[in-house]
Amino acid sequence: MNVEDKLNALRNLMKERNFSAYIIPTEDFHSSEYVGEYFKAREYMSGFTGSAGTLIVLPDEAALWTDGRYFIQADDQLRDSSVVLMRSGQPGVPTMAEYLSDHLQEKSIIGFDGRTVTERFVQTIAEKTDEKQITFDGREDLVDFIWSDRPPISTEPVRELDAKYTGRSREEKLADVHEKMHAEKADILLLTALDEIAWLTNLRGNDVLHTPVFLAYMLLTMDEVYLFIHEQILSDEIRSKLTRAGITVEPYDAIEQKLHDIATGSKVWIDSGCVNYRLMNSLPDNVEKIDKSSPIVLMKAVKTPQEMKHIRTAHVKDGVAVTRFMHWLKTSVDKEKITEISAAEKLETFREQSEGYLGPSFEPIIAYGVHGAIVHYEPTEQTDVEMKEGSFCLADTGGHYNEGTTDVTRTFALGTVTEEEKRYYTMVLRGHLAFGAAKFVHGICGRNLDVLARGPLWEAGLDYNHGTGHGVGFVLSVHEGPQRIHWRMSENTQIALEEGMVISNEPGIYLEGRFGIRHENLVFCRKGEKNEYGQFMYLEPLTMVPFDRDAILPELMSDRELKWLNDYHSKVYETLSPHFNGEELKWLREATAKIVK
Repeated sequence: MNVEDKLNALRNLMKERNFSAYIIPTEDFHSSEYVGEYFKAREYMSGFTGSAGTLIVLPDEAALWTDGRYFIQADDQLRDSSVVLMRSGQPGVPTMAEYLSDHLQEKSIIGFDGRTVTERFVQTIAEKTDEKQITFDGREDLVDFIWSDRPPISTEPVRELDAKYTGRSREEKLADVHEKMHAEKADILLLTALDEIAWLTNLRGNDVLHTPVFLAYMLLTMDEVYLFIHEQILSDEIRSKLTRAGITVEPYDAIEQKLHDIATGSKVWIDSGCVNYRLMNSLPDNVEKIDKSSPIVLMKAVKTPQEMKHIRTAHVKDGVAVTRFMHWLKTSVDKEKITEISAAEKLETFREQSEGYLGPSFEPIIAYGVHGAIVHYEPTEQTDVEMKEGSFCLADTGGHYNEGTTDVTRTFALGTVTEEEKRYYTMVLRGHLAFGAAKFVHGICGRNLDVLARGPLWEAGLDYNHGTGHGVGFVLSVHEGPQRIHWRMSENTQIALEEGMVISNEPGIYLEGRFGIRHENLVFCRKGEKNEYGQFMYLEPLTMVPFDRDAILPELMSDRELKWLNDYHSKVYETLSPHFNGEELKWLREATAKIVK
């Protein structure tokens, strides 16, 4: 079936149920950013493969909303279908709630799989459509009637993440969470986010590609802890350890009935921005809801000293692999056939040489030439191209190690690039260096620091359509909250940066049809000196990979910026040189040599 056949089949099902609209988001039952194959209903129905997007189908039209990372990709993938692209946040583009309000008649019914949309999302639509008396039906997954060869729900085995890596046992973490519940006067805490459950239990899984989590829910009372999980994924040893920690294992699908049975008057702590619509509607009407972020969000974002120690180790391993890849790519292009896909495979072989390597932390972005302008481009057999001298290769990749999770972007000049390309490269690098050198008082948020990275671009009337930075989990999601670096006002950009948080520093520039440039390091937020003006903070670089000297115009950089770059390269050489020898070591010495005007 092509996209139009699938949409028509869905519309027939909608007509049978008297639905005037049907919503298909990207999420699984846990509001995850990346989802398992079973949950890729939006991709199946629309043909758009990006990791973020929501499809709304009406009887006579369909529209898909996605963010700036995917505008170019979505425009290309939707071109031959009737699905209209809605570029979220752009002038004149309605929100989903506005679109539904404008297109639906009074007393219309909006359908969706209530397990894949959050309560807050539905309430946002309800507020906008209230005057029209719109109602909602979240009982059925209509895509399941159409998708005949749908993959099964993943039930991969889980594994233990030893406390020697985390620095905290699951018993200690549970005690901390119970303290938070007591302070909030909550009788019950409902957890649905997969990374929170994995963090709390010190377990990791393989139910979501590139994110080592497992499908589960948790329900905590002050006296009992329940883990709702596909029981076959637990070994007898892990089950025994969970029992000793006071955790009772229940079937994955038993969560709704457990919520139905909550006692009258109980105070239930939930996050309506994460908990799905169906679970929220499983709660009895006579319970009191405490609607706020889970306490685990901030707890797991602030890494323990033990985690910080191991994360540094992971980045040394990753730095060796990516730097070795950089040397290979720059010295081998035009001497052997290298495509985007074969380059990604080569980088993976370098990472696999490291002890404790677990796999990629996201699908690798190896983008040559014009593909670099697609922010989250992923090469496929249809788009794969051979790389030649005379353009940029943007490589945004990452890995999971026993010691931590990495995410690094470097833009490599293959052969000689133009002065204009070097100017853009240097401009983005200046913003990256300014952000990395930030010194600030405690209490500063991501929104306050964003201008440092964008400043050189804004001066030239340029910008990039994505955030400057995100958090990163500990052998968990490569995109982790609550902190975020962006000038736009949001809850996450107003989170104070705390010591132990990992954040990315990744400004870029993307010229459609020409090239893209992005520079990304991960950094630790650290405490500096404390004086009468407060506690000062700074950023410790974690990523150890050279920037490409062949694309830098030193004359465009200030002495201060050159010092930042030279100091960083000196640190890279000091850290990585013990792992190299021979020709590679000679090349590394040259790649990190001091740059002068």
